Formats: sequence, C-alpha cells, structure tokens
Amino acid sequence: MKSLLIGVFAAGLAFSAHAGQSVTYQVDGKDYEGYMAKASGTSKGLVLIVHDWDGVDKYEETRAEMLAKLGYDAFAVDLFGKGNRPQEVKAKRALTGSLYKNRDLMRKLLVGGLETARKSSSGKTVVMGYCFGGAAVLEMARSVKASDIAGYATFHGGLSTPKGQSYPDNTAPILVAHGGADTAITMDHVAALSKELEAKKIKYQIEVYSGAPHAFTVIGSGRYRKVADEQSWSAFQDFLNTNLPGS
Repeated sequence: MKSLLIGVFAAGLAFSAHAGQSVTYQVDGKDYEGYMAKASGTSKGLVLIVHDWDGVDKYEETRAEMLAKLGYDAFAVDLFGKGNRPQEVKAKRALTGSLYKNRDLMRKLLVGGLETARKSSSGKTVVMGYCFGGAAVLEMARSVKASDIAGYATFHGGLSTPKGQSYPDNTAPILVAHGGADTAITMDHVAALSKELEAKKIKYQIEVYSGAPHAFTVIGSGRYRKVADEQSWSAFQDFLNTNLPGS
C-alpha cells in the first residue's frame, strides 16, 4: 500500500487538472468557496481539509484529489471568504490574526464548512489541516461544536492552547505531524500538548521528523522536505484507516 501511496503522491503533487469542483456556500450571509473531491468508488468517509494562510488554492485542491483517489470524500473548507486568497505576507497575517482574535467566528466557519461538506457526504469525519489550518483543527477539537468527528490531524500547525480553553474528555483521537527543526512551533510546544492530552486521557499520536522545518509539506518552497512530507502523509493514511469506520 505504501509503495502505491508514493505513486499517488508523486502524481498528486504535480498539480495536474483536478476532477473535483468548487462549492460556494454561505455562513451568516457571507459567501465562502470550498472545494469538493468525491471518492473514487464507494466512499470510506469524509475528510475536511483546513487551509493554511494562503486560503484554499491548488495545494488544498491537490490534497483533496489525493484523498479522493484513496477512497475518501474530501472537502477543503474556506475560512477567508470567496475570492479572498491573500498573496502578500501582510495580508495573510491580517486574515489569520483576525481569526485568532475571534475564536468564536473561527469555530462557526469550521462548522459551516463541515455542514456544507455533509450535504454531499454523510457519516463520520476526520478533520485535518496545515500550518494555520492545523491550529484551526485543534480549535475545532476543543470547541465541542462538531458532531460525528472520528479524528483530528494537524501538520506543522500551532499547538498552543489559548488561556481558558481545554480539550473535552471525549475528544476524538489526534495526530500531530511536526518538524523537529521547526523554530516557529518548538518541541516545547509539542511536549506541552502531550502533557495536556495525557492529563485528559485523550488518544493521540505525535510524529516528529528530524531536520524538517516549519511548513515542511509546502511543495515548491525552500522549506519542503520530501521524505518528511511522504512519511507524514503515510502516517495520516494509517490514522484514517484506524479511525474512519469505512476505511
């Protein structure tokens, strides 16, 4: 299976033509645009993808297509708004910063995207995300706002728990894929999260990839690390196989 995965991986990362489709939906009267890729054959379950600080773009679409080829329905949720895809660092920081300051809105947008995805794919869901999206995934896990969640996965995402928040006792299993050379989110953050989840007796798995910096899955960037990317994707596939009932 893992050798097959590498082939799918290589094909997917080429950013070739996609078979999925953009989906416009509304949350509180505002338009958002996600991306839906339906499973090849009978679906094993739904995966909700939370984008990084660029918004939904070819990267999230490609990940959705890769998941569809593996037999999952995949929906990339939009937290910025239709047509709002920041290119400059200043704009990216402004958009993500506004959501970090308004956690209630972040949670509402996550749930709104999930509800839209479930119009096309019912049943249990695993929620995953990259960088900013990884932090948003953990925000969703702490929120108790979503039902029928089978697991959460964060790739080089923020791991700190805001003051006054905590993880519910019945939180679904969590997968953390982290770069050992990440200087933005350090191993101290990883250890703190581990202690927190241990104290709550929440099932979790932490994968650390030596030499991998922050954003090690971002294809085409100087931070990209092919081995860590492939290994983390393989770990995520194992996580899906374990936690989604249809896998």
